[in-house]
Parts: sequence; C-alpha cells; structure tokens
Amino acid sequence: MQYTMLIKKSMNIMYIGPYQLSNNLIVAPMAGVTDRPFRSLCKYFGAGHAVSEMMTADKTLRMTKKSLYRANFDGELAPISAQIAGSDPEQLAEAARYQVENGAQIVDINMGCPAKKVCNKLAGSALLQDEDLVARILDSVVAAVDVPVTLKTRLGFLNGHENILRVAQRAEQAGIAALALHGRTREDMYLNTARYDLIKEVKQLLNIPVIANGDIDGPEKAKFVLDYTGADAIMIGRAAQGRPWIFREIAHYLKTGEHLAAPSIAEVKQVLLGHLDELYQFYGEYSGCRIARKHIAWYTKGLRSSNEFRQNMYQVETTHQQAQVVEAYFNQLLDQGHIMSDVQVEQVDLLAVSYTHLTLPTKRIV
Repeated sequence: MQYTMLIKKSMNIMYIGPYQLSNNLIVAPMAGVTDRPFRSLCKYFGAGHAVSEMMTADKTLRMTKKSLYRANFDGELAPISAQIAGSDPEQLAEAARYQVENGAQIVDINMGCPAKKVCNKLAGSALLQDEDLVARILDSVVAAVDVPVTLKTRLGFLNGHENILRVAQRAEQAGIAALALHGRTREDMYLNTARYDLIKEVKQLLNIPVIANGDIDGPEKAKFVLDYTGADAIMIGRAAQGRPWIFREIAHYLKTGEHLAAPSIAEVKQVLLGHLDELYQFYGEYSGCRIARKHIAWYTKGLRSSNEFRQNMYQVETTHQQAQVVEAYFNQLLDQGHIMSDVQVEQVDLLAVSYTHLTLPTKRIV
C-alpha cells in the first residue's frame, strides 16, 4: 500500500509517515553493530531514529539465532524500523509483512550494503546494476505493508555510472517514504570521500525527505552536510562506534552553535559498563562476552596504554571478568586525568572502517 509521506522541516522536526522523530539525527544500520542495545544507547544520547541491522529476506534463515537477535525490538523506543535485504521482490514483500507482524513500524529496504558477501547474491548495492529489478522490489514491498517503507542506497554501482537520480525518482514514484543516501558508489566501498553534490541534486529533485549519509564525524561536519545538501536529516554510522554521545554533541551544536564539553572519563566508564551489561543480558554469557570485545576496542581506541589493555581483555573468557578488566582499566585512567582528552595519546580516525559490518562473519552465535 502506498504510504503518503508527511514532513515538516522547522527546528529539526521530521516525520516518517505518521511518526514524528525527536530530531533529524539518525543511526545508520550496520550489520554486526546496530543491535538493540546499541540502538537504544544511541537514542538515549539523542539520536532521533535508528534503523535495525539488515535481516535477510530468505525465510529459511528467519529462525536462526542471528536473525532472531536482529529482529528483537523488545522495549525499544518507537518508531521501530526494520531493515530487510534480498533480491527477490516477492521474498522481500513477505519479509516486510513478517517484520511488521513482529513489531516494525517502518520497513527499510537495503540497497546500499557494499559487502562482497551481500553483493554476490545481487543484494544490497549490487541491485543498482538492475534498475528494472529495483523498481519491482520497490513496488512489491510498498504494496505489501500498511506502514512507511524507506530506502537506504548509494550513488550507483560503479563510478562514472551513477544512476541515483533515476533510482531516486523511481523510489518516490513507488511510494517510498524517505530516502537515505550514502555519498559513494559500491565501487568506492569506503574509499575516497563522500560526494555531497549528488545528494544535493537528489534532494532538489525529490519531494520526499532525503537523509544524507557518509563521512559525518562531528558537529561541524553535520552542520555543513545539512546546509550544503539541503537534506532533511543526516545518518551517522561509523563515527558512533565507541562514541554514542556523538548524537548529543551534534544536537547541541546544531541548536546553539556551541560545542558541548567532552564526556568525562567517569562518564565514559559508566556508559561502557552499562553498554556491556545490556549486551550480556541480550546475548547471554558466551556470545555477550565475545560480541562486547569489538565495542570495548572502539571505546578505548587511542587511549593511554589501550593496546596492552585490549590484548589482556581479549584473553578473558567470561562476562564477569571482562567487566572487571574494563573497570580496572578506567580506574587507572581516572588516576591520570578527568576528561577523555587527558588520556588520549593518539588521534583517532572516527571514519576508519571496521570490517565487522562488511564481512558479515558466519561464526555461530550460541
């Protein structure tokens, strides 16, 4: 069913269908990263919306443990957005219906993932090679559900063959409620820099909201991208890994033009230990301990003695020991300073690619 999109743009107010977002800062979907604990944490720190990890449209994989974790929205702040991925229009339509029955209030179609494992199945950004298939998928999914359907995509598959203007127009015709656009092609992966010129062109072409994505790593960049592209919202992914308070910092800057003070070491310690507790409760002892490792690494990157700390942390096999090791490390940092800059010994590239959400590891979750 085609869903009419309502949008109001003033003071950062944005609607997706009937759902008013608290602001126009959105957490990008990242496989292996944006699980329910991470989405909830980002929303706590001021993200106005978050999209789930992508879930396959293949119903034979729907009941795997990994899929069930990804489709767990229990207690999550509305609106709940479930991202689906695949290449078969009917399978994607069925997946959309399933996610709505499961509690999704918005369905997002993945046509942006550049991962080889996804693209080899002609899903994700590989779909951009076949505009006819793109159109059939858009029409099928929009017709299948009575909730807003959004689209996450890239500029095209290959550099020099960017087809986003045609794809974007076709998406609007199909009834897509909002378009999130990463300013790279699939060929780029995460190399080069995001191209905002094409996002600006797409925004000028469409009446539906456009969400700009790519290389947004701080308050000034966020404001620049919003102003330059005219986008209705921005989507932040890699820069929020280990730094969920980025949404608070950006929201404050957009509202006041001033920088918010960096979090204290004590606050980061509290946030990380709270995040770990949520991961342990969500995934259980075995998987919780292992999934937490990458998050701990992101939080501590560039901090004093952090390489040695991480090597020790990787050896720990229980959640209790892991939390103890983390707490002890932050207590050491507190002896050396008060704010994070006191113990930051190397510049951290917030946009450095974590291949966690690109390689989609097949290791079994138990």
